[in-house]
Amino acid sequence: SDCGFNTDKYGCLKFPFASGRFISTCKCQRNSIPVLNRWHLCSLTDALLEVRQEKGLRKCLNLSAVNKHGRVYDDAQFGCLSWSQCENKLLYVAEKLKRTVSIIPFNDTSLTLTALVCRCVTVTKQDRSVYCEDWGETLTNKSVPVVCVVNLQCGSVSVLQGVPLDVSPGQALWARGGQSVFLVGWYHEPFRLGLRFCSNRRSALFKLDLDGNCECLSGDNLSVSCPRLSPDGSTLIYLQGRVFGPHNQCLSLSKRTSTLLDVVNRPQTGQCAGVYEALPACCWSADSQRVVFSSARRNWKDLFMVDRRSNKVTSLCDSLSDLPAYGSWRLLTVQEDLMVVCCSSPNTPPTLRVGFLPPAGGAVSWQTLQPPVLTFDFQWTVLDVTPPPEEDNTHYPGLDFGAVLVKPSRPPNENKTPLVVSVHGGPHSQFPAEWNCTTAGLAKLGFAVLMVNYRGSTGFGQDGILSLIGRIGSQDVKDVQAAVAAALQRDVSLDPDRLAVIGGSHGGFLSCHLVGQYPEFYRACAARNPVINAATLLGTSDIVDWRYTSVGFPYSYDQIPTAEALAAMLERSPITHAAQIKAPVLLMLGGRDRRVSPHQGLELYKALKSRASPVRLLWFPDDGHSLSRVDTQADCFLNTVLWLHQHL
Repeated sequence: SDCGFNTDKYGCLKFPFASGRFISTCKCQRNSIPVLNRWHLCSLTDALLEVRQEKGLRKCLNLSAVNKHGRVYDDAQFGCLSWSQCENKLLYVAEKLKRTVSIIPFNDTSLTLTALVCRCVTVTKQDRSVYCEDWGETLTNKSVPVVCVVNLQCGSVSVLQGVPLDVSPGQALWARGGQSVFLVGWYHEPFRLGLRFCSNRRSALFKLDLDGNCECLSGDNLSVSCPRLSPDGSTLIYLQGRVFGPHNQCLSLSKRTSTLLDVVNRPQTGQCAGVYEALPACCWSADSQRVVFSSARRNWKDLFMVDRRSNKVTSLCDSLSDLPAYGSWRLLTVQEDLMVVCCSSPNTPPTLRVGFLPPAGGAVSWQTLQPPVLTFDFQWTVLDVTPPPEEDNTHYPGLDFGAVLVKPSRPPNENKTPLVVSVHGGPHSQFPAEWNCTTAGLAKLGFAVLMVNYRGSTGFGQDGILSLIGRIGSQDVKDVQAAVAAALQRDVSLDPDRLAVIGGSHGGFLSCHLVGQYPEFYRACAARNPVINAATLLGTSDIVDWRYTSVGFPYSYDQIPTAEALAAMLERSPITHAAQIKAPVLLMLGGRDRRVSPHQGLELYKALKSRASPVRLLWFPDDGHSLSRVDTQADCFLNTVLWLHQHL
């Protein structure tokens, strides 16, 4: 997961002890109600904590029977499992225990009027109908987290006190000595904004001792995440960023009193482009002097090491000449200077490589643990694209962007290959040159795929991200179109008469823009949970701040919509081009999407149906914004392929 959790096939969280001699698992036991032989954390009630060692089960604790808290958090935002140095205590996060609602027996004639009024007051304070905020997309019903400690010697569970009332704690870990903990606290007043995929929420780093004394360690009005303590316990690092603005942006890597790696505005050629993703749970060298992390760098994921003594950042990947062989790199963990990384490329599924951290000035001797089981004969290349002079951003001039082109080596009985343009969501995310199941599947079926990293994608510096603010629906649309033109110009085997565009979320937003702004260019479109009308989305999204930021308006919690802001949102929305759409459109919507309401897609569906424009809608009532259920993913892929075959 994003926080470096190790999970088994049943979704159980697994963490090693401090010494590595034991492993704990936190899982859920099936209740008495049949669940179709599938394990679902959201529908199970009896949480079990298991500690295993080589000889078998050491401890098993039924957390529900202890009745100290609600459901254990197993997500990548709040969730954690942290062992104390003595290996007798375990730290985790769970939902605060809710009081039981009393029911008034109105037929109880023994109650006096005074007793009945008192009972009514009690029920009013505990009214189960009172609205309870949660943290939005993928964090439904997660509202008030608490930090819990289980003592494995006596089997007791305690909830730590002293966390500020306006803070929701998470990502907790033990301080050295086991008498206090570090944690991230997200401020939830005056109300909660969606947290998933958003690194720009106001938060702070706290130190909480077991007696309930709490100290704030970071600055005010910042966003922080991923605290990681050095092996010697002397240094705590964490990621730090701005509040509001782009909801995923370049972060700085900080120590408690200084910045270890600052935000990178314009990366130099071949240099680190900044930090854009969570740190693994174990990222320190054994001597507590170096930190290892992976992050986006242009069209790749790269592996870096930063030395806390010199603040020097070094790439640990093989030489650039070997990048096509191993593609992108993701750090999984560092144990006693042994790094475990996952490498993949568009034609090679993930494989594990290991290597020890080198001495100063040395190179890593990487070893592949097991060659990939399968490789595919796809051709792939990385394109660097420079926007034409008239599309240069006057506030951030001179920015370029990129794309990854993947195509079958031997098109089946065709002179030219149809091209599918794939657009990532975010918008501040990335299509790295790594294994992508959808892209590989399309290439295997005879399609070329162009994955575009338009200006605003991660890996190109903070200036690139900021350049998109206020220019969505224009700069990003033209960047995708410029990338397609560059690919067609450089590769004559691509068929310019058989083009399609696919994407999800902001990628769906751009897909619908492209078929509306260039109606004669594309012959098919497939969009997953797209933003169609930003003005009507304003009151239904869990990230209302982004609705203002994306069109260039500042946001504050007390924001009231204005005609000017709503007009800007509508002007930049695909719905304004719906009447020009000619390409057949496939829409795939999640009924439980809290980021982009499914009514967005329905709005376009009705607009196209009323004009007799070819459109098909797939509705997944139990899925959310990412359409991540396995059966949903399979359904979406198969329907997309059939749609492309039908219309290209």
